[in-house]
Amino acid sequence: MSKGGSMKSDPNFTGLYVPLVTPFTDDLRVAPDALARLADEALSAGASGIVALGTTAEAATLTAEEKRTVVDVCSAACREHGAPLIVGVGTNDTATAIESLRELATRGDVAAALVPAPPYIRPGEAGTLAHFTALADHGGMSLIVYDIPYRTGQTLSADALAALGRLPEVVGVKHATGVIDATTVELLACAPHGFAVLGGDDVVISPLVAAGAHGGILASANLRTADYAELISLWRRGSGAPARRLGAELSRLSAALFAEPNPTVIKGVLHAQGRIPSPAVRMPLLAASTSSVRRAALLAGSGAPATAAH
Repeated sequence: MSKGGSMKSDPNFTGLYVPLVTPFTDDLRVAPDALARLADEALSAGASGIVALGTTAEAATLTAEEKRTVVDVCSAACREHGAPLIVGVGTNDTATAIESLRELATRGDVAAALVPAPPYIRPGEAGTLAHFTALADHGGMSLIVYDIPYRTGQTLSADALAALGRLPEVVGVKHATGVIDATTVELLACAPHGFAVLGGDDVVISPLVAAGAHGGILASANLRTADYAELISLWRRGSGAPARRLGAELSRLSAALFAEPNPTVIKGVLHAQGRIPSPAVRMPLLAASTSSVRRAALLAGSGAPATAAH
């Protein structure tokens, strides 16, 4: 895959990517039919692609077999819509991460892996760069770096992100630092050619895309997918006034959806809309309170696309 700079033309990953929840039944089994419907609805509503096995999917609580089922279901939907599938690969052991990537690469139907900076260990910027260099060299997959220091404990400077972006296999970053600060501005100003900057903090996605991000990977877009896709499209077309209005409205929805740990409120609202069989989450998560779900459901509106009836 490392053909010099040839991969680094325009970013392949622009627009909205929806990290889907993993629907469960009341007795906590994976509900693949409901997942297939969610995937189809997201792509029909204007998402550029979907993300399987992200944090929103409760990937940490899924067995290896369940993970394969989730990827199979999401892959089938992406194939039908001609859309890219991104799959989360989260581990802080470099050797295990390489194994996971190689296994994913053999499928031939995954466009990129979304990989966090090694969580919990805090290996430093040099260690993080060495980790991703090893994954790039030996994983056989395009990589999107997941920069989320409030979960990983590892911060990355704009220089470190630029160095990661120069690795031919690294095609983008999910920028979820919790703030839009000087590092963000520098990253957007000096991102390597063809390197996608995708927002991952739902509440601030509007100003981030306004500042030049290429799109977003947004848990909130499990709901009102078409509106989140339109928000990104409006900014990228330069339609500032309608983008600001829609962005303000959607930021209130995102804040309500993250009032309790993700994806508990999102699942509560999807269940209230009749789109998943249960609001159940697996421990250590606990189901969201009725009041949080009700507040978010009001902001989500009917939210269910017409296809949800089937």
